[in-house]
Amino acid sequence: MTHHPSAASLRLHGARLLFPPAATLLFLLLTEYIARGTLSGDTLVQYIFPHPEAYLLAWGLLFLVWMAVDWLTRFAPLATLLSALLGCLPATVDFYILQLRGEPFLPWDLMQVSEAAGVASAAGIHVQKSMVISGVVVLALTVGSFFLYRGRQKLPWVQRLAGFAASTAATCALIFGVFLQPAVTQSLGILPDAWMQDRYYRYYGVITSFLTNLTNLEIDKPEAYSEEAVNAILDDVEAGEKYTTGPVWPGSYAAQTPADEQVKQPTILYVMDESYWDVSELEQYGFRFDTDVSANLHALQQSSAYGRVYSPSFGGGTCDVEFEALTGYSVSYLPSGSKPYQQHVTRPMFALPSYLKTEGYQTAAVHCFWARYWSRDTAYPNLGLDDFISLEKMQGVQKVRRHYWTTGLVTDDSMADQIIGQYETMKARSDAPVFLHAVTMQNHTNYNKDNYPDDQRVKVTEAPAGLKASTVGALEDFATGIRDADAMLGRLTVVQSLPPSPSGGGEPVILVFWGDHYNPIDSGYDIYTRSGYASGSSADPRLHQTTLLIWSNYSDRAVDLGTIAAYDISPVMMELFGLRQPAYFQFLGRQLRAAYRANTRGTILEKDGTASNELTPLQQKWSDEHWLLQYDLMFGKGYALSRMGLEELSEGAD
Repeated sequence: MTHHPSAASLRLHGARLLFPPAATLLFLLLTEYIARGTLSGDTLVQYIFPHPEAYLLAWGLLFLVWMAVDWLTRFAPLATLLSALLGCLPATVDFYILQLRGEPFLPWDLMQVSEAAGVASAAGIHVQKSMVISGVVVLALTVGSFFLYRGRQKLPWVQRLAGFAASTAATCALIFGVFLQPAVTQSLGILPDAWMQDRYYRYYGVITSFLTNLTNLEIDKPEAYSEEAVNAILDDVEAGEKYTTGPVWPGSYAAQTPADEQVKQPTILYVMDESYWDVSELEQYGFRFDTDVSANLHALQQSSAYGRVYSPSFGGGTCDVEFEALTGYSVSYLPSGSKPYQQHVTRPMFALPSYLKTEGYQTAAVHCFWARYWSRDTAYPNLGLDDFISLEKMQGVQKVRRHYWTTGLVTDDSMADQIIGQYETMKARSDAPVFLHAVTMQNHTNYNKDNYPDDQRVKVTEAPAGLKASTVGALEDFATGIRDADAMLGRLTVVQSLPPSPSGGGEPVILVFWGDHYNPIDSGYDIYTRSGYASGSSADPRLHQTTLLIWSNYSDRAVDLGTIAAYDISPVMMELFGLRQPAYFQFLGRQLRAAYRANTRGTILEKDGTASNELTPLQQKWSDEHWLLQYDLMFGKGYALSRMGLEELSEGAD
């Protein structure tokens, strides 16, 4: 007698077959729901549906993981839970990191997950509705899988191991044969976005974007790299310095002061102010504020070098800008989305601080946030910064903007206290000249009018039509931070704060003050687009040119610098004041004169200030030589170090 399965048995079997693909598809949707904070129809239409290949690959990975765990354990709830966590956990981390720094969760962030969790708490970022709903769904499916698969036929170990091996092999083939093969993913329409990782994640999702970014961990050696090639470039630099056609900045202190009368070892103070740019520029585009938010900046521009910094970042990536300014290295030559402090500054290397130490300087950094964030606690010493005063070491600082950052952010006024105090400490313990680098935090995104009381907040009195009240309020929050940064700038450039000029018997001081990047203000680009200030694209060159001021208490010469790359800040500062430059900085100075003002992440800022996206053959030559020297100093044999008197930094070079 033939036994025929019942209808109920067939339905149960069908449900068990459908559950893994259906559940993992739902987990994929929950992953994107968590990462984005919402999953509207517009999100599906604009981002997910146009890139089905990326999401099918991610779905395939979750499904294969479910199958592998189930074959091995024959416990469906465990397979369900682990496949859900594989998507939802990275998505949760991605959401928090994106809110904190404007960039998504990248592979190298694995070194800082614990720090990010603490920072999220400090910033007032709490569990989101999407996370709660997703948790409930995952729990329901996990419990449901227990009852669905209860009582199914037991299989012998040989069969289970065979199924596990096949599923694992398929998983490995998917990861190593597809996700980690750029040629394959690009053929599927998953195109690298060298400019903005957050856009990349919006298009292709958390799982696919994270895994394809693993290919960015490797640094390829330039084909022409050799000791002979390095020496040839530096020979050209040395030869070129013998035949000058005139100063780069004719009105500068160095150009107007005889060499034997120039100050040789001034105090050098770097201040990179969080999200700083002169917001009063908007008053040319239909906005009005109830106060002059940049009074000190505008006054100092009359007797200082001033211009703009072409930043490699928008909306985040502070450490990229800082890295360029301190080293002269360009992040454009590093893998897209990588973070130099976390991945590449892992041993002592050439940078402005390490060079200045060989010139007899004492060095320090001040930053009013956690030392381990962006791995500054390990990166700074490798760049030659001997002392690091971070938030953990600060006492009695004032904090503001608690509406968004529940524990508050240290004010720029308190940062001025910290900078001045550290300077005084360094001068008290040694007669050696001082290099002090500071990074602020007060004006960090996100912006909301409730971050300041009404009587303390800068007011917008006029604005272009069509702006939401929340956007105007966010601009008021941002403008208040700019006003306070300007007040800090004023404090750092008065006699009572830093020593007066040598003629007054004090210490000579150079102050370099600039902003790291622009941000969206409120939820988008309306501030820029409705006013005509810039386009609604994060790649707009206008949104990468922050404010720069190079002031000195022993020079009153105004010099219009135009726009320079962040990696040119140190060479330009030394050129302006006639300080002895290492050969690498001399190369950058010659590049600035001959090739372009900036070559940053696909945008070339020409010598006349216009932007283009293609290098000329001459520009390509300069770019190739820049990368070859940078590779030598960061990753290579360090052939250039002996030319700069920094042989001790060759220890640990590959």
